[in-house]
Amino acid sequence: MARRRYQEGSLFLRGKRKKQKWIGRYREDVVKADGSIKRMRHSVILGTKAELPTERLARRRLDEILSRVNSPEYRPGRISTVKEFSEWWKSQVLVQLKPSTVRAAQAHLRCHIVPQLGKLNLDEVTLERQQVFVTQLSQTVSSKTVRNVIGTLSSLLTRARKQQYFASTLKVGNLTMPDAGAQVEARCFNLEEVRQIIKLAEEPFRTMFRVLAMTGIRAGELLGLKVDDVDFDRRLLHIRRSTIRGRVQSVKSKASQKPLPLPNALAGVLKNYLLTWRENPERWLFVNSRSRPFSADKVVMQKLWPLLDVLKIPRCGLHAFRHFHASMLLELGAAPQVAQAQMRHSDPRITLEVYGHVVGESQREAVDRVANILDPSGPKTNESEQWIQ
Repeated sequence: MARRRYQEGSLFLRGKRKKQKWIGRYREDVVKADGSIKRMRHSVILGTKAELPTERLARRRLDEILSRVNSPEYRPGRISTVKEFSEWWKSQVLVQLKPSTVRAAQAHLRCHIVPQLGKLNLDEVTLERQQVFVTQLSQTVSSKTVRNVIGTLSSLLTRARKQQYFASTLKVGNLTMPDAGAQVEARCFNLEEVRQIIKLAEEPFRTMFRVLAMTGIRAGELLGLKVDDVDFDRRLLHIRRSTIRGRVQSVKSKASQKPLPLPNALAGVLKNYLLTWRENPERWLFVNSRSRPFSADKVVMQKLWPLLDVLKIPRCGLHAFRHFHASMLLELGAAPQVAQAQMRHSDPRITLEVYGHVVGESQREAVDRVANILDPSGPKTNESEQWIQ
């Protein structure tokens, strides 16, 4: 490799007179895939002639770029395409994460990122290309999926920079994301529906549904329970792990690891269930025919949906039991902090915004009282007659 030296680069104008742009050129050492170092020439658009009317102003902007290359601490960077680096990222970084995260990120790479950006170098995924990518995605997938895909791309580019690759920076705040639109309210069972489902279900699913409805735990946490997680002496239910498609992983967050109170009614249900519990080497509370944890998807499709069809209840997932539990807590007068602790959210506003969506009878009665006072043809209190015309 030739000796690195201080460089000033070169400047020139390109384009027609009214659309001229200042172009800066300089050389930089890069590390190739085989480990060898190659000196490459880079060209960068510094701005238009209107933005930088004099060569001196254009030179100042180029000097800002060259300050990194001319710095005594400078080290050669590495180059790679998005597709090439994504293979390394999947094999070395992604495998360290939870199975649910791995599955989602692999789908993002396979379906969206690599097909549209895979041939570009990491430093070519500029803000302009990122915005084009977002716009194209928003035409085929939901706004939530767009944000998730962009999150995966951001993680990949961030890691690339840490590995000293030439890579662009991705900041969601610099992008115009698709409007989320009207949020579809999550399905929530009412009390009578839960009673009917539990009555019609067979074991072990009857006990599964009771645990979900009485505690509000997530489906993956339910299927990750072991017998030893049930503490009858201290009346606690320990949440130590979760599962996805039968594979064990950590729980959603640190707050999710908190033990939950075990109601007396549920303790009785679990004691009766353990009388006929099928033993297995790892002491899973609920197991399939292979002595492995159930897949939540299969429980929903093979056990829950047939019950809902018989009862003529709209189909939904196991998460509807969690919504039921949170809504019942709030309906029965539990303080937001109590509901937050039971749902194991880091912020009580999450509990209120996401789960407190059911209009309960107490809320209806309060609204009815206000409406009756304002109704000209309805009864009025003495106090209200003073200001209602």
